[in-house]
Amino acid sequence: MTGATDRQFLPRLRVRLHELYFGRSPRAIRFRLGVIAVDVLLIAFFIASPFLRELRGYLALDLAVAAVLILDIGARALSHRQIRDWIRQPNAWIDLFVLVTLLFPLWLFNLAFLRVLRLWSLFHSTLFWSTVGRPLDNTRWEDVCKALATLVTFIFVATGFVYASFARAHPGIQGYVDALYFTVTTLTTTGFGDITLPGTWGRLLTIMIMISGITMFVRVAQTLIRPYKVNFACPTCGLMRHDPDAVHCKACGTILNIPNEE
Repeated sequence: MTGATDRQFLPRLRVRLHELYFGRSPRAIRFRLGVIAVDVLLIAFFIASPFLRELRGYLALDLAVAAVLILDIGARALSHRQIRDWIRQPNAWIDLFVLVTLLFPLWLFNLAFLRVLRLWSLFHSTLFWSTVGRPLDNTRWEDVCKALATLVTFIFVATGFVYASFARAHPGIQGYVDALYFTVTTLTTTGFGDITLPGTWGRLLTIMIMISGITMFVRVAQTLIRPYKVNFACPTCGLMRHDPDAVHCKACGTILNIPNEE
């Protein structure tokens, strides 16, 4: 009897998790709000990590965060009907990489700055837009929020890379704030010139940050200025982007039935 109960536990758990992660009930929404709140706290910890590393209990806190992330990843994986459906998602690979850096902080110290990629994965996740961002889902502001999240993520990733590569080895970058200052001034092409990265590699890195910054600022501007398109798959050709008042698909001419809020 006990063996049969054990065999039924995992399927029941997967059904329960699937309902919580993908359901529309008030209970499921409250659960997802809690998951998102934990995500925000984890991201805040990752951003603040460069300032916390000198604390005595940092390593224990790092491992505690790893334990929370293991539970989160396990629950997300089991919520899918097939594990392979979850593992194919870019967010799953980001979460697994972040987990590895948390479990082996001493060996992967120089890659810890990539943990902030979880900010990008949060704002590009269905879980976020089906819960907190539901009023903005499939609107212009969804695109704006995703573009801004990508920009902010890039700033912290680039800052971490500069810090890991040049901190204390270059007189202008003595701490994380110096690396952040250099990244922002380079990204915005302000270029005060008080901090410059040495050598060919430093110049190439500066060029990459400037080009990426211009590209991302243009992307944010496009989401604000360009004519808004709704996401609605054409039943014939599959074209996703259409004018909000479109009657026919521009690609194949099929009659569309795009829902609106009126």
